[in-house]
Amino acid sequence: MDDLEGLYTRHHAEVRRFALFLTGDPARADDLAAETFIRAWTARDRIATASVRGYLLAITRNLHRDEWRRSVRLRDLDDRLPDDSPPVDERAGHALRLAAVRRRLTGVAPGDRRALLLHAVRGLSYGEVAGHLGITLAAVKSRIFRARAALLGRPAPSRSGESS
Repeated sequence: MDDLEGLYTRHHAEVRRFALFLTGDPARADDLAAETFIRAWTARDRIATASVRGYLLAITRNLHRDEWRRSVRLRDLDDRLPDDSPPVDERAGHALRLAAVRRRLTGVAPGDRRALLLHAVRGLSYGEVAGHLGITLAAVKSRIFRARAALLGRPAPSRSGESS
């Protein structure tokens, strides 16, 4: 590939159209298309004539992606942007409390734990939990009550009269 002018003439419109699709900005698309042909020219000995169109579009895509990544990194470093995430010590406290709850959950009876998790984590209503587990609504209420009591370290009431 020795003819940059011919390459440019044959493929510029398509490369620019693709760059415009990526950027949405005509001026930026012109810059991206120009940079694409500069890169193609510097790598001309590695480009097969049969695949030049695909190669040019890949250069355009990669240049756009690299530019986008740089802009995201720069925006992330801008001190003027508010940081809405909780402070590190608060997140660490949440993580410790979550680990403690998970440890306590292992001590909850399996049926009680399953009812509680279906309700608390999956957001199922008591009626939906009953249908899912194939037990009565009263049994669901009892299981969730016992699971909560076990998590709080309180003695659980007896299980007399509960169905499955």
